[in-house]
Amino acid sequence: MVTTATKTNTVTIYIDGKEYQVPAGTNLVDVAKWIGNDIPVFCYHPKMAPVGMCRMCLVEMGSAFDPKTKTILKDEQGNPQIRWMPKMQTACTTVVSDGLAIRTNTPMVDEARQNVVEFILTSHPLDCPICDKGGECPLQNLTMAHGPGSSRMIFDDKLKLDKHVPLGDLIFLDEERCIQCARCVRYQGELVGDDVLAFHERGRSLQIITNSDPGFDSYFSGNTTDICPVGALTTADFRFGARPWELNEVASICPHDAAGSNISLSTRLDRDFGGKAQIKRVMPRQNEYVNEIWISDKTRFGHHFTRDTETRLLEPLLGAGNRLSPAGWGEALQKAADELRVAGSDVAAIAGSGMSNEDLWALRQLVTGLGGSKLGAWPPSHAGADIVAQVGVGLGTNLSKLGKGDAVLVVASDLEEEVPIWRLRVKQARDRGAYLVVLNGRPTRMDDFASESVRYDYDDAANAISILREKYPDYAKKLAEAANLVIVAGAEGLTLDGSRALMQSAANFLIETGHVGKANNGLLATFPGPNGMGQHYLGFTPEATQEIMQNPPRVLIVAQADLLLDDPHAKHWLAKVKTVIYLSLFRDEVPEWATVALPIQSFAERDGSFVNGERRVQRFYTGQGPLGQAIPAWQALARVGEKLGQGKQKASAAAVMLEISQKVPAFANCRYQELGKVERQFPDVGGTDLYYGGTAYQNKGGLGVQIPSAADEGSVSAGTVKAAAAPKGKLLVVPTTRLYNRERIFRPSALVHARVPDAYVEINKADGEKLGISTGDMVQVTFGEGVTIRARAHVNGGAPKGVVVLPRHLSDTPAPLAITAGEVSKV
Repeated sequence: MVTTATKTNTVTIYIDGKEYQVPAGTNLVDVAKWIGNDIPVFCYHPKMAPVGMCRMCLVEMGSAFDPKTKTILKDEQGNPQIRWMPKMQTACTTVVSDGLAIRTNTPMVDEARQNVVEFILTSHPLDCPICDKGGECPLQNLTMAHGPGSSRMIFDDKLKLDKHVPLGDLIFLDEERCIQCARCVRYQGELVGDDVLAFHERGRSLQIITNSDPGFDSYFSGNTTDICPVGALTTADFRFGARPWELNEVASICPHDAAGSNISLSTRLDRDFGGKAQIKRVMPRQNEYVNEIWISDKTRFGHHFTRDTETRLLEPLLGAGNRLSPAGWGEALQKAADELRVAGSDVAAIAGSGMSNEDLWALRQLVTGLGGSKLGAWPPSHAGADIVAQVGVGLGTNLSKLGKGDAVLVVASDLEEEVPIWRLRVKQARDRGAYLVVLNGRPTRMDDFASESVRYDYDDAANAISILREKYPDYAKKLAEAANLVIVAGAEGLTLDGSRALMQSAANFLIETGHVGKANNGLLATFPGPNGMGQHYLGFTPEATQEIMQNPPRVLIVAQADLLLDDPHAKHWLAKVKTVIYLSLFRDEVPEWATVALPIQSFAERDGSFVNGERRVQRFYTGQGPLGQAIPAWQALARVGEKLGQGKQKASAAAVMLEISQKVPAFANCRYQELGKVERQFPDVGGTDLYYGGTAYQNKGGLGVQIPSAADEGSVSAGTVKAAAAPKGKLLVVPTTRLYNRERIFRPSALVHARVPDAYVEINKADGEKLGISTGDMVQVTFGEGVTIRARAHVNGGAPKGVVVLPRHLSDTPAPLAITAGEVSKV
């Protein structure tokens, strides 16, 4: 049984007359579940504190422990002498101790369970045939197992309530189905820290309400539908979309951020999708090392781009002047090969972080096979992946193990917006007693959970760690003396050089204090996209991207990188490239002057793998039917290589990964067979019972393989921190990240559009008064070589004096890639 570090001692307990050795201090329901004796529950959940509300877990309880002798009393035959309590007790509020004994299968227990179910059903609607929870409903299952065969309810006494209550844009409440278990309320308040749900009224009129504006304002609201033990909470995305028994579950990985959340794609053959498999919903898949059993709402609701025929590139295109025309695959591949052959070694590539490891390898082989060497990682906003490879979190790291005596430092990152699952897990570490320091140039949501919040000037952001050590030595000392220390570093307010300086400073602090090369210690970075570390291990760097931008090659291959939407100066430097070959998901991503555009498949349409921010290589599987003529990027690139005499393409993504594992040392143990291995996890959720942990799925697709850091394999030494010049100007424009935005990958998820704000800019009150700007005014932000963005002004406490905070991807005009000098004027 997997347990926390504080539960190492074992005790002897007795369940239905059988003796067991179990970890001391463990919850009784968890223990019983682990050994295969399920105690039914409604309100209890293994990830939350017990409350004993529903009484479904009542058991007969006693003890054979003698407090005087501190031993278990036994008779001459060695049988425990158990003193039974006169009344039943709730198992969920009990932790195991030496000599504890329970009976779970007696007539008294059976009658208690029957009574609880009967009471719950007195006003529960009999609408199972149309309920989304039907087929995976804990109440259904427990009624079949423990409920009465008939009802004594007087039908006229049934309480009639509203059936379709929007708690927000994403979650609906059926008030009649709610059994007041409080799982959703407790989850939001206790685990997430978004206290946006509450109970209203009393007695039979007790109902869930939302107390936020907008309603149910949380990035984790969808998880409440997973843990709801009835069909009271449903998502707008899946409501009446399919029946659970019609769905096939396909293991996959979130394509949005560095956490690499394990997900399950619930698919079904759909006539509206040409009879092909279509994603009907996205569900969490348990991986206690990565995302436990939770996913963010962006992960859950941000899948619609995979089948959006309006925005996806569906066929190859060839350029003629400033116009792209459809072409066949053979013609397009031949054109790409001809252009590359003429260019010879004057070729480079820029790859986005949505490219799988297999795609990156094929792209690298193609470019280097021609004699090229410039492999750029997009976007070029975060440096230091090589430093994470040196001192990243140690093998076996699990953020859920951090607690009292440990520490976390979050620096230059708005963690909730950048990697929400890490925010959730770091917040819970703080709840368990970890010391949390948030170090940033402006307030962020993490300040709400921090032990200490420290500010620095954005023009000195690269020296944030030094500022902490020099100006706040007590905080630095607590971090240094912690039993375990994890530093989470972003790149907010930093140039690429500044990002590298900050990452090296963080690494040096970890090395000097002995927090590297062991589990639950080391460095994490909030690289955008799901495969920032994969880019590094396969040779793609942001520094190479900068070189390409400054000295464009004759032929540039752009693979799944939205240059035009990310970089306000992309048109300028791309115009210097004679031939641009695009591999893209989206039609609008491809500039009209491109020479060749090749349609590629999304993560849902093919097999592949990503490396998450913890260096865990994880595979995803084909879940959805292909869109148009799109093929996997690695396959398209390999076909071009074939025409250039670089050898035949591999038969499958598995074969590509086999080659990677043989030629790239970091991937030595990462064949698909290894990535697909699983083990039993604690808590044991996702089984057929559903009432214990909810509808999160068991992990049958693989837990992945963590690549060892250099510190894991031997000693590392502190590196030199190179000074990074900060931009100078009357105002500094700081680009920031919003989780919900208008990136092309998220635009097709219309369900969430109401949560995407209009373009805005945060301005300090003193700067606003000086410039004559008030909240709500339309302003113009100017930066770079005459780039302008129009946005609404928010004159509040969100921006320091002399700084303009400009969120990315809320306007069709790109924000700057990094901090820069600029101006603001009222329109």
